[in-house]
Amino acid sequence: MKKILVIGCCGAGKSTFSKQLSDQLGLPIIHLDKVYWKPNWVETPKEEFEKKVAELIQRDSYVMDGNYSSTLAIRLKEADTLVYLDYPIWLCFWRVIKRIIKHHGTTRPDMAAGCHEHFDFSFLHYVIAFKWIAGTRIEKILKNEDYSANVIRLCSDEAVSVFLQSV
Repeated sequence: MKKILVIGCCGAGKSTFSKQLSDQLGLPIIHLDKVYWKPNWVETPKEEFEKKVAELIQRDSYVMDGNYSSTLAIRLKEADTLVYLDYPIWLCFWRVIKRIIKHHGTTRPDMAAGCHEHFDFSFLHYVIAFKWIAGTRIEKILKNEDYSANVIRLCSDEAVSVFLQSV
């Protein structure tokens, strides 16, 4: 495993898992949220983001976390492994609420500078609707795209622990 993608609902633990996997394998970590967001939650224009992602996936090795389904197909073509943290929505929602409270008014280490954690009801709605919106797009890409990456679906903290111990 040299080019690893980590996807899943917000609150599933993508950043934490990616950091652990990166440390364990000695691979650089790329948080796509840091690439996509500019200070004060300003979105990067689509073409600029896609160009940056196209550059990043040319690296020799990485653990890259983030969904961004608009670039998932091109990332999958370069990756050798995709880890899908497919956790229950209720658990992801609870973890997002705890994360917002814990980091409120500050920038998390996996986020772009100037993106302070705050309550955002449209984001909370996205978390609740993840399986039906983003999850459906992800599943379609995983079924229809031409890629050779090994897809690993982990659905619990126990499964994540077992996986990390086996690496």
